[in-house]
Order: sequence, then C-alpha cells, then structure tokens
Amino acid sequence: MKTVSVPGTGTQVAYDALGEGPGLALLHGTSLDPATNFGHVTQRLSARRRVITPEYGGCGLSTIPPGPLSLEVAVEQIAAALGDAFDGPVDLVGESLGAVVAAATAARYPGLVRHLILVAGWASSADPRHQLVFGTWKRLQQLDCELANRYIMPLAISPAFLTELGDEALVAWAGQPAPTCTAERIDLDLRIDLQGVLDRIQGKTLIIQGRDDQIIPDYQTVLLRAHIPDADHVVIPSGHAIFAERPDDVCELVNTFLSR
Repeated sequence: MKTVSVPGTGTQVAYDALGEGPGLALLHGTSLDPATNFGHVTQRLSARRRVITPEYGGCGLSTIPPGPLSLEVAVEQIAAALGDAFDGPVDLVGESLGAVVAAATAARYPGLVRHLILVAGWASSADPRHQLVFGTWKRLQQLDCELANRYIMPLAISPAFLTELGDEALVAWAGQPAPTCTAERIDLDLRIDLQGVLDRIQGKTLIIQGRDDQIIPDYQTVLLRAHIPDADHVVIPSGHAIFAERPDDVCELVNTFLSR
C-alpha cells in the first residue's frame, strides 16, 4: 500500500493498485474499508484497467486532522490519490459515502474524472429520517461496535439476502471490528449537502440504486439524480450494500457503462 501526503490538509492518504490500463478508482463506504467493500470484485474490474482502492477519511493508514471530518478533506485525499496514481482523467466509482465523496470530487475537480458511477449515494442529509437513522448509528458506534453493526445490517441488507446468510454468518458480520474513524465518517454522513455543486459535474454519470435500500430511500436518489446534468439511473433488486448483495450485476453495469 502506498501513502501520499495531501497538500493543505496535514493528512496522508493510502491506496492499493492492481492491474494495467485506463484508470479506475473505487471509493469505500462509511463502515467498510477497501478490502471489505471491494475485495471480492477488484480482480474482475482490473482485468483491463489499473484499479486503485484508496483509504480515505481516517480509514486504515489514511489520517484526518483534529476535529470533525470535513467533506473537503475527503475530497482532497481522493484527488491526491488520483493525481499520484494516474497521469490523466480516471473513472470513479463510489458506494454509499464513497459515492458522495466521488460526486464531490468530480464537482471540485472535473478534469480528474472521466466517468462517474454512484452506487447508493445521496445529495443531502437534511432529511429528518436520514438524521434519525445516521444519528442513532453514530451513538451506537460510540457505545458498542457490535450493537451498531446489529442496528445497521437490517437497514443496509435486503431481508431475503440477510436471511439467506444464516445465523453463523450473521454473528460473524455483527462481530466485525469497525475500521478506524468510523464514527467520524458517520458524523460526516450527517452533514452532507451537495445540491449546490452537483451541476459542476462534467463527466457522464451512472446512478445505481438498490430497490430495497432502507438507508437511502428512493426519494433521496431522485434528489441526487435531479442535480446531475448528464446521469443515467438504474435500479436493481438489492438493499443498500449493492456490492455485497449483487456483485455480478454491479460489475456488469460498471463494465458496460465504462466500455460504451
């Protein structure tokens, strides 16, 4: 894993790289690291591309300054990783908070991003339901990581998929330790507002929504799509954790979209 200093933030960002070819970056979600979010799909996505998987926002070897994590710091970390790993524009894929950071990076640095794929992302955290869900998750995360996992799993994963996992797998998932600074990233989830900047995105965008997503409901996705000038929208049968539930479907969507 390579680490890079991020100008103007006093932080560093770390990333892994795999494969050769056009650049593709995968941005992980709030309570996942690159391995748990994308480890099962990086090989197939890197068959014809150079894929990087940055840690950002205090995850792993990446750091954050004292105080609340800002979206600006997360964006600068991703921009630094892209600039270090690639010589030109890249394709950017993000899931959940990773989709928010990807969209904000494309808006702030349109010249860095060729195509944008937003999986289970959102544009604004002002919604009272969003505040309730993420505010409760943050408090539980600060008290007991396993309890926080047990709270968020039924919201992140569709009922059918969750049931099929079985008792043993559910206990293992619930007992997974959280990556570093997860509470800080949940706090950032509560403070997102991209509505004034999404129209700056220049690259072709694909929005992928889980039909059964209970963390980011349909009306949140509608708001996201309404603010991006050139966006396609696909709904697939999944909960919020689309890369976990439907890896084959989402990889096919990514590969098809990027090859057009």
